[in-house]
Amino acid sequence: MNHRMIFYLTAQIVRGIGVLLLLPTIVAGIYGEMPSLIGFAVTSACLILLGTIVTLFKPQNTSVYTREGMAVVACSWLACSVLGALPFVLSGEIPNLADAIFETASGFTTTGSTILTDIEAMSKSCLFWRSFTHFIGGMGVLILMLAIIPQSDTRMMHLVRAESPGPTAGKLVAKMSTSVRILYLIYVALTAIETVLLLLGGLPFFDAITTAFSTAGTGGFSVRAGSIADYDSVYVEMVVTLFMMLFSVNFTMYFLLLSKKFTQVFKNEELRVFLSICAVSIILITINIIPHYEGSILTALRYASFQVFTIISTAGFASADFTEWPFFSQMILIILMFVGSCAGSTGGGLKVVRVLVLFKSAIKEIRCILSPRSVVVVRCDEKPVDKEVVHGIGYYFIVYMFLLAASIFLLSLDEHDITTTVSSVITCMNNVGPGLGEVNPAGNFADYSWWAKLLLATDMLLGRLEIYPLLVLFTVRKK
Repeated sequence: MNHRMIFYLTAQIVRGIGVLLLLPTIVAGIYGEMPSLIGFAVTSACLILLGTIVTLFKPQNTSVYTREGMAVVACSWLACSVLGALPFVLSGEIPNLADAIFETASGFTTTGSTILTDIEAMSKSCLFWRSFTHFIGGMGVLILMLAIIPQSDTRMMHLVRAESPGPTAGKLVAKMSTSVRILYLIYVALTAIETVLLLLGGLPFFDAITTAFSTAGTGGFSVRAGSIADYDSVYVEMVVTLFMMLFSVNFTMYFLLLSKKFTQVFKNEELRVFLSICAVSIILITINIIPHYEGSILTALRYASFQVFTIISTAGFASADFTEWPFFSQMILIILMFVGSCAGSTGGGLKVVRVLVLFKSAIKEIRCILSPRSVVVVRCDEKPVDKEVVHGIGYYFIVYMFLLAASIFLLSLDEHDITTTVSSVITCMNNVGPGLGEVNPAGNFADYSWWAKLLLATDMLLGRLEIYPLLVLFTVRKK
């Protein structure tokens, strides 16, 4: 393990976060928010200075392999969650450090869970920073920095693979650096288009850009206490629903569309399964909640569509309190929390491709039991899936379920009802945002103790980094 290189690359990320903190500093200056201005400016200056000093001492051995890549990712995200919380504490907006870390971790991991009880009382600059952390974390902290800071192609590949959501991460073009920049260009372009469309819907610029940031990262932080429901606009809900869907799709699909490889997009099995799951869920929930909306099919369809995409994309926006819906609809949404979005998107959850491979593996085992002599191969996109990949997904699922159960067991010590406890862990580990019970779309996580909030923040990081990078930190061995 190349410890010095890990420290060096993490310092580059810390410096980068310091530079990004200049944006909310400017926002604080525009709105004349002096406490927030001081908080952001001091934190920004300290991080830039600290990162610059460390990066002056470049290690002689600059090699980065898989273990180093995972360690850098874990260290960087932990640093972002803690250091990014400092402006909240210094400005007095969130004076409790555990609360501030929870809020920041929720932002960077694009979870969207909150401890705030009066969102609209916060300063504009702090609200901007909350949503901006979604945008930064959506594509990945390291991917953003790698799009800006030159790195060797081999080193970049290990870092991108360690951070990218989903079972695989590869190149779009020959050079990895070019691939990263293409992905980020698509990401920024979609965010800009959504901002413009929301402006056309009558939203103020501040609301439009922060909502676009949150949608892009599929995070769900809103500058309104009632989230998207506060706008009471079918147009706004339609725009946000559309972009939640777009940001839930593997970004490689957009590159293929731009390359006019339409056949590959339409034949992509994960995409087809994802859209099918969404369609079936919307139909079932719509039928189930029609009586709840006094027989109005269009109203039921409106809210069902929004909530299905906000949950499966793991954005976590709210247009209605789904805890008031029939239990059948709530169960569908809980299942969607686990399924999540496509691999290579900004969404969370297990990822559709993993669920697909797990399902096909189960079918294969059943067929082999019924017909021992038959040769059954797990296929995806009409191609055989390597046994190592199938086993890897199976192992990941086992570790995921073990950590989920362990977190629920530990959180139960905080003495909340079982619905709140279980759904809190599920929503945090899948980076969704709202849950059931006390943490429903109209609620928050404020009533948890400081250690429970840190546990849930850890669950958010485990979910966003897909477990292994954080586990690497506990298995580091010196040579």
